[in-house]
Amino acid sequence: MVSVGDKPWLKQYRLGPYKLPQTKAPYPETTVHSLLDATAAEFPDKAACHYLGREIPYSEMKLLSDRLAASLADLGVKKGDKVATVLPNCPQFIISDFGILKTGAAHVPCSVMHKAADLSYEIGESGAETVICTDMSLETVNSIKDKTRIRNMIVTSVMDYSAEEPALRQLPGACQFRDLIETHEPAPPDVDIDPVKDLAVLSFTGGATGLPKGVMLTHYNRVVAVVQTAWSYEPLEVGIRGKTSCMIPIPLFHAYGHLMMHFGVYWGLKAYLLPDPRDTETLVQMLMKYRPFFCACVPTQYSRLVAGGLGRITTMFVSTTAALAPEIAQKFRHETGVPITEAYGLTETGGGTHINLSSFSKITGFMPVEKFGSIGIPLPDTEVRIVDLDTGREVAAGQEGELWVRGPQVMIGYWPQAGKGLVDGWLATGDVVRMEEDGYFYITDRVKDMANISGLKVYTRLVDDALYEHPAVGDAVAIGIPDPERPGSERIKAFIRLKTESQGKVTEEEIIAHCRDRLPAYAVPKFIEFREELPLTVTLKLFKRQLREEEIAKMKAGGDLKQSG
Repeated sequence: MVSVGDKPWLKQYRLGPYKLPQTKAPYPETTVHSLLDATAAEFPDKAACHYLGREIPYSEMKLLSDRLAASLADLGVKKGDKVATVLPNCPQFIISDFGILKTGAAHVPCSVMHKAADLSYEIGESGAETVICTDMSLETVNSIKDKTRIRNMIVTSVMDYSAEEPALRQLPGACQFRDLIETHEPAPPDVDIDPVKDLAVLSFTGGATGLPKGVMLTHYNRVVAVVQTAWSYEPLEVGIRGKTSCMIPIPLFHAYGHLMMHFGVYWGLKAYLLPDPRDTETLVQMLMKYRPFFCACVPTQYSRLVAGGLGRITTMFVSTTAALAPEIAQKFRHETGVPITEAYGLTETGGGTHINLSSFSKITGFMPVEKFGSIGIPLPDTEVRIVDLDTGREVAAGQEGELWVRGPQVMIGYWPQAGKGLVDGWLATGDVVRMEEDGYFYITDRVKDMANISGLKVYTRLVDDALYEHPAVGDAVAIGIPDPERPGSERIKAFIRLKTESQGKVTEEEIIAHCRDRLPAYAVPKFIEFREELPLTVTLKLFKRQLREEEIAKMKAGGDLKQSG
C-alpha cells in the first residue's frame, strides 16, 4: 500500500507537457528587499502597482522604500527592531514593507479591522516602537500608545500615491509619511543582515484557539516561499515575468496576501491594488478591464464574483486560506471558463505547502482529470506526514489523520522563542487530511471543527459541501453545538445565506431533506438558521468560531446549558 513516505506526488510534478523540477534547492540566502532591488534594476520602467488611477514604476518604488528606510533610521529604528503597520491595500504598504526591511527591522503587519484591544495586544507583544498607519486608524493607535512602547507614529492617507493625491495636513503627535519620504535622500542604512537567522516578518495568527501567536519568519523563510510559489508557473516564466500583472484582492497584511505581493515583485508583475477587498462590484470591473495574469482570492469571494457577473476570462485564479467547496469551483469554471487552482498554507508555513496542479488541465489540456476539492500535492522540498489522531502513528493512503509539515519555508517558531510550536522542525497543522495513492491531498476538516455526535466524528466541512450543492445556497457553514440532552455530545447546526433570488422561497425542512440525501443520519443538521449575511474574518473566511460562541452564549442565557466556572 502506498504511504506518504513513498512521495507519490513526485510523479505529478508536471504543468501540462512540462516536467517541473523535484527540488529547488539550494535556495538563495538573500534578503526579501533584494527582490525589489533586483526587479527595479531589471524592469525599472515597469509599473510595480496600479492604485486609484496612478501607477508607480519599480524604479520609483525602490526609491521610495530607500527614502523611507533612511527616515526610519533617523527616527531610531535599527536592526532587530519591530515596526508595525496598520494599512489597507495601498502603495504605502509595499513601500513600508521594503523600507522597514532595509533598516534591518522586522515588519509586523496588523489588521486594519482590529479594535484597540487586539491592536494593543499585537503591538505590545511585538515590542514595536514605531507604527505606520492611515489617518483612519490614528485614533485607535493613539489610544493604545500609553499601554505599549509606541514612540513614533507615522500617518498616511489612503489617497496618498493615488491620482488625486491630497495636500499634506499635519496631525498632532504624528509624522507624515509623505513628508518623511520627501525630506530624506534615498540612502538606506548599511546593515549586515543574516537572511537565515534574522527576522523579516512577525505576523500574528488569527487567534482561533486563544490569543494570537506571533509567527517568526526569517528573510530566508520568505524568499524560499516566493521561489516555491514561482515553481508552479515555471514553464510560463519567459512569457510572464516583467510582462504582465496580478490582482491581490485580499488584505496584504494577511500572510496569503503578503506572500502574493512578494511573489509579484519577484517576477516584476504589476499589482492592481483594491483598497476594500469586499467591494465585489469594483473587483469584477477591474478583472474584466485589466485581465491580469493571476488573481488570488478566498472561497467566499469566488461565489460573489459569479453572482456579481464575472464572465468569460483567461486569468489564472488561486484560492487558499479556507476549504473551497467543489460546488463553488465547478460553478465558477462553468461561468468563467477557467478553473480555480486550490492551494494550501498557513501563517506558520510562511507560504504554501501544497498546490493543485490538476486545475491547469483546462488551460493546458494535458492532464486527464481535474481534482475538485483537492489542495493538491506538496511543493518541492516540503516534507509531510499524516498522523492518526488517536495513536499518533502515520497512516497509509486513503486514511485520515492530522497533517504535519516541515520545510525551509516553515517558521522558525512562535515569538519570542525559536522552535516554539515545532517538534524537530515539524509543524502540526490542525487540519485533518487524507492522501490518495497518486499523491493528491484532500482536507477533511479542521481538528477543532470536528463535531462529536454520540461518539461519532462528523467533519463539518463535509456538511458544508453538502449544503453548497443546494441551488439556493449562497454561503453556508455548519458547526457542532452542545447537546443538552447528551452531555459530552453535540448536534449539527447550519447557518445559510440564501442567494438573492431564493430568499423567502426555501424552508428549513427543504434544506434538511436535501442533506438527508447526501449525509449519514447522524451528520444531518438538526437546526437551520437563515441569515442575510454570515460573519467573516478579516480575510473573508466564514467565521465558524464566532457562530459557535454565539450559540453557546444563547444556550447559556436560555438555561439550556450550564454556566461554566
